[in-house]
Amino acid sequence: MSIKYNLAEIKQNIKEAAEKSGRKEDDITLIAVTKTVDVDKIKEAVEHGVRNIGENRVQEMTRKYEELKDKDILWHMIGHLQSNKVKYIIDKVDLIHSLDRMSLAKEIQKRAEKNNVIVNTLVQVNIAEEESKFGLMGEEVIPFIESILKFDRIKIKGLMTIAPFVENPEKVRYVFRQLKGLSKDIKAKGYSNVEMKYLSMGMTNDYKVAIEEGSNMVRIGTGIFGKRKY
Repeated sequence: MSIKYNLAEIKQNIKEAAEKSGRKEDDITLIAVTKTVDVDKIKEAVEHGVRNIGENRVQEMTRKYEELKDKDILWHMIGHLQSNKVKYIIDKVDLIHSLDRMSLAKEIQKRAEKNNVIVNTLVQVNIAEEESKFGLMGEEVIPFIESILKFDRIKIKGLMTIAPFVENPEKVRYVFRQLKGLSKDIKAKGYSNVEMKYLSMGMTNDYKVAIEEGSNMVRIGTGIFGKRKY
């Protein structure tokens, strides 16, 4: 299937899922995940309306950022971010989805001060408590947010989670529901520099269920570009 066809199908699915949760297609941000995807394919996706690009690896993001400088793209770091790599993307990334520890927050603050930028972030939450996944446990999120309020260069814009991979996405509906609940709890606290604007949850196999449960940012790779080449 072509990228154009895949995008049309995904947009239709997003529209239907958004309507089920009382929202419109425009309320949902589609992030095209381009891990291992070559630049020509990314250009094709951009030609068909993709504006948000998600990368898992810093090296890949910085290379593609340079090659696609002439395109109107918003860059998302969706993979685990090592503190020593922050300096390479601090002036390129529009949203970091994987803030999950104090050492990373300190480094983001330090590099943001140096570059005179404000950095938008999402706190990564390991709702399903999988040992193989990064992210804070649900009960750690509010104390963590409170501990980094002092960092004036970091804006928390919401939460991100990766649900367990299962054949039937109904089995992970609870993950999305819990993250939405946590988002509401945080919003009610009214912290400064914290805005629960985004819920980044849902990937190729489960994005429809995620949207039904309140996601407004989905990260889709294989659904757009086909199976990854490693």
